[in-house]
Amino acid sequence: MQKIRVGGVPEHFNLPWHQATESDAFARQGIDLEWITYRGGTGQMTKALEDGDCDLCVLLTEGVIQAIAKGNQSKIISVYVNTPLCWGVHTGVDNKLQHYEDVYDQRYAISRYGSGSHLMAIVDAEEQGKVIADDQWRVIKNIDGAIESLSAQESDVFYWEKYTTKPYVDAGKLRRLGEYYTPWPCFVIAARNEILKRDPLSVTRLLRTIHEYCDRFMQDDSNILEVSKRYHQKPKDVARWYHSTEWAIHGWVSNKMIQGVVYHLRQAGILPEDQVLPELIWKRDV
Repeated sequence: MQKIRVGGVPEHFNLPWHQATESDAFARQGIDLEWITYRGGTGQMTKALEDGDCDLCVLLTEGVIQAIAKGNQSKIISVYVNTPLCWGVHTGVDNKLQHYEDVYDQRYAISRYGSGSHLMAIVDAEEQGKVIADDQWRVIKNIDGAIESLSAQESDVFYWEKYTTKPYVDAGKLRRLGEYYTPWPCFVIAARNEILKRDPLSVTRLLRTIHEYCDRFMQDDSNILEVSKRYHQKPKDVARWYHSTEWAIHGWVSNKMIQGVVYHLRQAGILPEDQVLPELIWKRDV
C-alpha cells in the first residue's frame, strides 16, 4: 500500500474524506491515507507542504496560489469545492464596532500571514478601495486564539468561514458584522511536486476516489444530519450550507479561474505585478 498524508482543516467541508476513509475506499485503491488535521488553516498547510510534513492538502485557492508563487514546490491537482466560500466578518461581543463598513481601519486577527483570514481581509478591503496597514495585523494562530484576542479587545475583526463560526456566534462568543464571498471556487487540492513525480498513479487513484465520494455526498441529503452530529451544528444551518455548496467530481482546473485569482492577488498587492509565475496546475501524464 502507498502511504499518502493528506492535510485539512477540521471543518465540515472535509467530511467526504472521512467517509471515504471509514469505508476503506482509499485502501481498496492501494492507498494508506493518513489524515492530518491543521487547525491553523491554509498558512499552516502551505508550510507543511513546503516542509514535507504532508503530501497533499485541501486548502484555500488563493492561499496555495500565493505559496506556489513564492516558491512552494507544489501544484494544484484539482478543485475541491466549486462554490465560493462565505466568510463571516466577526468582532468581539463587547467591541464597540457595529457596522461591517467600519472594519477597514481596525485591528485584524489573522491565523498567519498568508492565510485565508489574512488574504481575504486584504482582497475585501482592496475591492472597497481601502488599504490595510502593516500595524493592523494581530497573529492569533487559530479560531481559539481569535476568540481570546477579540474577547480581550486586542483585535477587532476576524474573517473565518461563516458556518464554522456560527456555533460561536450562537454561544455569544463572537458577533458577526457581515459576510464576504470569495470571488472564486474556495477550496482546491494541492500536492507536493515530489509525490507527483514519484507516484502519479496513486495520486490519480486518490483523486478518483475522493471525487466519487464527493458525488455521493451531494446525492444523499441524510448527510445534513451527519454533519450536524459530527460538527455540532444546528440541522437548519447545515441544510442551508449543504444546499448552497457544490463539490468537484472531476480533476479539471480552469486556467481562467486561476488567472482571475492571480488578478485579484495582484490588485491587492499580494503578488507583484511583474512576477513571472511558475506552473500552478498539475499537467497529468496518466
